[in-house]
Amino acid sequence: MNRTVRAALAACTAALSCGPLFCGTALANDNPPTLQELLGNPDGLKVAGSTRVRYESIDGQARTGFEPSSRIVSLRTTLLVEYTKGPLRIGGELRDARVYIAGPLSPVTANEVNAFEPVQAYIGANLGDVLGAGTKTSFQAGRMTMTLGSGRLLSGLDFRNTTNGVTGLRTDFVGKTGGALTLFWLMPQLRLPADKTGLLDNKVQLDKESTASVLWGAYATSPKLLADSKLDLGYFRFAEHDSPSLQTRDRNLQTVNLRLFRGPGPGKLDWEAEQAFQFGHISGSAAPGAPTRKVAASFTHISVGKTFGGSWAPRLSLQYDHASGSEPTGTYGRFDTLQGNAPLDASPSGIYSEVNRANITSPGVRLEVTPSKRFDGLVEFRSLFVPSVTDGFASTGVSDPGGKARKYAGEQYDARARYWVIPKVLRAEVDFTYLRKGPFFADAANAAPDGDTKYGAFSLIGYF
Repeated sequence: MNRTVRAALAACTAALSCGPLFCGTALANDNPPTLQELLGNPDGLKVAGSTRVRYESIDGQARTGFEPSSRIVSLRTTLLVEYTKGPLRIGGELRDARVYIAGPLSPVTANEVNAFEPVQAYIGANLGDVLGAGTKTSFQAGRMTMTLGSGRLLSGLDFRNTTNGVTGLRTDFVGKTGGALTLFWLMPQLRLPADKTGLLDNKVQLDKESTASVLWGAYATSPKLLADSKLDLGYFRFAEHDSPSLQTRDRNLQTVNLRLFRGPGPGKLDWEAEQAFQFGHISGSAAPGAPTRKVAASFTHISVGKTFGGSWAPRLSLQYDHASGSEPTGTYGRFDTLQGNAPLDASPSGIYSEVNRANITSPGVRLEVTPSKRFDGLVEFRSLFVPSVTDGFASTGVSDPGGKARKYAGEQYDARARYWVIPKVLRAEVDFTYLRKGPFFADAANAAPDGDTKYGAFSLIGYF
């Protein structure tokens, strides 16, 4: 048995053997106690955590600057504690994200490693109906994770080994008719370490936030409209500038977001149409004195689906995504997803991370099934096109400065299966993605001649 497989099996064994939930007696019990229950369910105290081990493999890597084939084992442990007393809430979360058996040219970045990090440390208050009968008002301050709307512009993440942490303030208001408004002022946390040596050593280094990088704005959701649909309207303002410890591209971006949606349900049609427009300015590079360019970018997401009857409750949906790219001169057009969930809706991140919301046009079809309470799965097909061949395609970094490459990048096939080994306690997940590279990768000057991309991952995640 080779060293990679031995390491993966050892990591799985270690994850399953840690903590009271994964001892032999717990595995034999279909309803083992949670950490909250083991503590005696103390009044006002909420305690929850998880441990995940994942083995990932990729061949035919499309992203530039990395080796063509990589194998890694990642471990992620989280522990969330929150205490509520009357209207006040105090909470915090530790996340420990590490990677093993990775080499110096493996696709490991700060998206995979963030060892022993207090991602959340906050104080909040639930003010009830202080703004009127039937309303709810709350605020939160400190370090936190935060998702608004679809999460395409501001989101905490689950599949990725690390999350998007922010530090600042948020205020939430829910009206008596169901409408909601969130106001926020946030400093995105810069995940550290950022150097390859520190990442491969799983170095413990506290993430930083600074007023040199700020994201603020407002997000509103309407009450139910016709056919149980809802409307989201968001405004995001992101501004950054150089600081003594970090050189930036001096992004100053305003993003207006509009989303009309109706959630899935048995036997009914669901839909989502989201559009974002982005404008402002950006420097050509992080070098001091680099020339600036005006920004005019956008993204579009449209999906229509239906959940059918039957024991498997299949949901079939058609999807379309477009995110603008940039040309060498004139207005800068590459869309910036800010603190959002960058990969497209069914494309895994991890060491794959080849398809995201930038310089891409992608129609697709998706089928989801739920054969039982324990098992669910999905398959998806997408065609991939490159709006601007002189700009990097999605997150691959592959481009053709001469502008002569063909725009068809190929097809992406995704499959995922999840199974609750122990309901609500231990879940297994298998992911597979195949990217059949099209003519664009044959024509682009810096595309690696390593064949199609094949990515697979196996995960075990325990909740305690």
